[in-house]
Amino acid sequence: MDLTLANVKQNEQIDEFISQTDRKLDAMNYSDHGRRHAGIVSDRAQMIARKVGLSNERIEYAGIAGFCHDMGNFLGRELHHHWASILFHQVFSNQTEDIEGLVAIMQAISNHDKDTARLTNEISAVLILADKSDVHRDRVKEKSKEKILEDIHNRVNYSVTRNDLDVNENTKIITLMLRLDTKFTPIMDFFEIFTGRMNYCRKSAEYLGYKFKLVINDFELL
Repeated sequence: MDLTLANVKQNEQIDEFISQTDRKLDAMNYSDHGRRHAGIVSDRAQMIARKVGLSNERIEYAGIAGFCHDMGNFLGRELHHHWASILFHQVFSNQTEDIEGLVAIMQAISNHDKDTARLTNEISAVLILADKSDVHRDRVKEKSKEKILEDIHNRVNYSVTRNDLDVNENTKIITLMLRLDTKFTPIMDFFEIFTGRMNYCRKSAEYLGYKFKLVINDFELL
């Protein structure tokens, strides 16, 4: 079997892993880590990979890694990146002869978490940028604004009403542009929980030969 995003999306085990992850993190009052996040990270990873000039094969790997990166959360939040990598291997190791691709995807999934991220290949860098840049109101599942205000992660995500990621091949700059509702939460709240993630985005961009810029409400902050 070829390791393609279409084949991975059609796999019943992968689908169930993502469903169970969504249920588990929903019960923990986490922001969306289900199909919405998986789809956005997958699409964004392929866009980044394409823009930075990766081969069609590795663009496909980036999309797969993006789609599967969080599916291990139903086994445990702390090591979810390692669980997801192992699960991916268990599902596809006997279905594909593309061992190089299998390993590249596993490495990217295993290395995407911000506390243990290690850039071992371009797919890892692309996945980190795609994953850590997904901050948006649509990720918040809580409906009560009073309860949203009680949790800083929900509060910051809910405050972001627009999110655009631009990869400029000419200037070699990757720019994350956010529109943040400061009436809902101050910009400092964003940096309280996202500074580490933005630093990993910067390191990932540098690994790919690019600079990383963060622009919030038309002000360049990083």
